[in-house]
Amino acid sequence: MANVTDISSAAKGSLFSTPGTPSHSYFTYLVLAVTSYALLVNFLRFRLVKWMHARYNYPTRESFAHMTDDDAWAIQKTMLEQEFPFFYLKSLQFALFRTYGIPSISKVLVDTAQFSKPDTSLKRYADTVVLIQEFVGNAPSSTRARTSIARTRWMHKGYRASGKILEDDMLYTLALFAVQPVRFLKKYEWRSATDLEQCAIGTFWKSIGDNLNISYDALPSGKKGFKDGLHWLEEVMAWSDEYEATCMVPHIKNRQTADQTTEVLLYMVPEAFKHVGLKFVSYMMDDRLRKAMMYDPPPAAYARFFSILLTVRQFAMRYLALPRPYLLRYKTFTDPDGHGRIFSTDWDAAPYYAKPSLRNRWGPVAWLTWAFGRPLPGDEGSKYYPQGYYIPDVGPKYFEGRGRKELDQITKELESSLNYKMLVGNFARESLQGLYSSYL
Repeated sequence: MANVTDISSAAKGSLFSTPGTPSHSYFTYLVLAVTSYALLVNFLRFRLVKWMHARYNYPTRESFAHMTDDDAWAIQKTMLEQEFPFFYLKSLQFALFRTYGIPSISKVLVDTAQFSKPDTSLKRYADTVVLIQEFVGNAPSSTRARTSIARTRWMHKGYRASGKILEDDMLYTLALFAVQPVRFLKKYEWRSATDLEQCAIGTFWKSIGDNLNISYDALPSGKKGFKDGLHWLEEVMAWSDEYEATCMVPHIKNRQTADQTTEVLLYMVPEAFKHVGLKFVSYMMDDRLRKAMMYDPPPAAYARFFSILLTVRQFAMRYLALPRPYLLRYKTFTDPDGHGRIFSTDWDAAPYYAKPSLRNRWGPVAWLTWAFGRPLPGDEGSKYYPQGYYIPDVGPKYFEGRGRKELDQITKELESSLNYKMLVGNFARESLQGLYSSYL
């Protein structure tokens, strides 16, 4: 009888451990699901960049010279909206932040009180973001892009003419908006930018510099012309590093501007965790910038934690995250309403230019904002411009409603320049200028 019991128990144990039982089936399904998902991610992860290379037919370095501004803009826009929305945006924010390590730049901001005082820094930051997002988010041939560039150029005109804003500082600021994305993607994202993407970045931002009347004479090929956008990017990258080595030095006004800008960047971080946010901002700086802004480096334990966190994110984005579909692309503004006013759909700090819609006032993010004691779109009357923005009025309060005549003149000039580029090509014009300079 005992033998029968043992045999029966053994049979049950054998039966329970067979591959067809639920425990083995669940494990097998799990392995198959994880493997299938990883293969799917690997299959889809590079489809968008392959599509860009096929869609924008610039297969060789020689062909880069023929890249149009609109193609360059479209490639960069895809990178920002779908491929790398988080760190591409952060790279532009830190590009602006990095300029405050140059005393001649931070001095202007402190003297005008735009970025050095709490009551103006939030509005100044929002206005800067709005103007940049308008010419980054709209095609160079569009009216919105031309108007935002014209507005930017008009607001800087007086400061440049008086010598308060140095021309080298203008070139340096422009350079960072092109250089920082390339470096951020290489360091923090799941892949680096390809040569085509780097050429697009260079072509786009060089065009912005042309439209802002920024001189490239400080660059080695500034007078004879550049072969293509990648050539411009390579030279401006090297030049900006040299400029920092000479001009990025410690100064109290750097610290004043950095402190207030950090408050803007950490606006939504609860007070209990703000010290961690400050250490993270310091971690994201290199030694040169940190010294220039007179910040202490983060403790070693925090630095290791931040490094691990960013490495884990990088791995997860490459091997575990599906690519962002076009329908979920990152967008920061709306189309103009019937009055020509535009609303911001994403904001980092105070809700300037955000529409007091049902979602913005009662959605999950709104409840979180309310819990942190921060204002919502539509709060405090007209303080945060709940009616949206009108591009010709964007800027400090004392600039609103001013410069309309000059704005129209600059816009027409930009349109003529665009037509000329379309006629002779972007870098073909560079070659013609170089030949003319050599002849002289």
